[in-house]
Amino acid sequence: MALVFLHRVIGDLTLGKPDLIEFSEVETLEAAARAIAGSSEGAIPVWHKRIPTAGAAPPSEERFVGMLNSLDVVAFLARAGGDRDRAMRTPVSQVVTPNPSLLREVDPFARLIDALELMKLGVRCLLVRTGGACRDVVSKPFSMLYNGRWLRNIETTKPMSAATCSMSPPSSSSLPENNNFCCLSREDVVRFLIGSLGALAPIPLSSIASLGAVNPHYSYVEALSPALEAIGKIPHAPCAIAVVETNCDGSHKILGDISAYELWKCDYVTAAWAMANLSAAQFAIGTDENGCSSPVVPPEQPIDLPMEDVTVGASSPRPTKFSSGSIGFLDDNQLKQVQTAGRPRSMYKGRSKLLTCKHTSSLAAVMAQMLSYRTTHVWVIDSESEEDILVGVVSYTDILDAVTRYTSSVKVPPTP
Repeated sequence: MALVFLHRVIGDLTLGKPDLIEFSEVETLEAAARAIAGSSEGAIPVWHKRIPTAGAAPPSEERFVGMLNSLDVVAFLARAGGDRDRAMRTPVSQVVTPNPSLLREVDPFARLIDALELMKLGVRCLLVRTGGACRDVVSKPFSMLYNGRWLRNIETTKPMSAATCSMSPPSSSSLPENNNFCCLSREDVVRFLIGSLGALAPIPLSSIASLGAVNPHYSYVEALSPALEAIGKIPHAPCAIAVVETNCDGSHKILGDISAYELWKCDYVTAAWAMANLSAAQFAIGTDENGCSSPVVPPEQPIDLPMEDVTVGASSPRPTKFSSGSIGFLDDNQLKQVQTAGRPRSMYKGRSKLLTCKHTSSLAAVMAQMLSYRTTHVWVIDSESEEDILVGVVSYTDILDAVTRYTSSVKVPPTP
């Protein structure tokens, strides 16, 4: 099954991918909101502004700033408060967290397995040079040395000799220079893997628990905690935190989550008001019911003030307001009364559309679920319990680790 990794190169995955359009750090959050809505994984790479030079310089790792996702935007607006228009005009450079390690530039002839190893180490995007000359020679059965020499080295780039591999393609340095790049995400890689299920057999039909793909070290927050306080606990991979109720035995019943995926295409300004004013449970359930289907059209009210009904005009429709009363939430006093009465879970039943799977689910089923909903993670619940008892989470990194773990013992075919 390892042959699909050894005989495939990263250039194979660039077929049909559009050329990279850089999003500059000088753009505003309003522009970022529109870009995120059309991106994969609910996040966009941010670049330093290109400095004019005599020639058109290609994009480089040196100008990459970091990734900006929907949760970053909502959290910034929730903390900022004040005037909505002024907050949405904030430059992206003031919001994005610099992290150059999230992107690496790789040669289009890099082996797929080497690229997967990079992503397992935390790389979110691969920057790959595109062009007709490159795409004509990919998909040929050859194997490069597994020593990392294919990585782009800005200071010293040494062309690979013909003796390095069998059926060796021309090195990228000998190809016609072009300044077109595409950006491959982890979602692109998983889409390729699910199209190669036969070559990966029997791994895809094995349960995620048996493959060790379930990460038991998930982040969580109690349902009654303020939503804004939960933001500091959210990890980067996956960018999600479970909203739970803790049972007497210490187990966690999951009610919803706060994640970049849930806020991907929501009304960011309205969600920011909710994050600043609602509990974690109220916010998580509200984004489930009003998030992804709502357009990115900010309401006219400031996010730090109680929201009123928004008048809907024929020419400029507005989304439904985000408040606890509009979708049947209970306020804090009512919530405490319900819990005191011994019915702490009844108010949540049937509200959340949380994506979950069983720990007995197959890896192929989980990959299909993630790709269908374009989410970055799936929460794993105990199949032996009638309640939604949380046991872990599966992310892209866990999937890549599971499908490559068994290739370490496979030797590269010797060159003739």
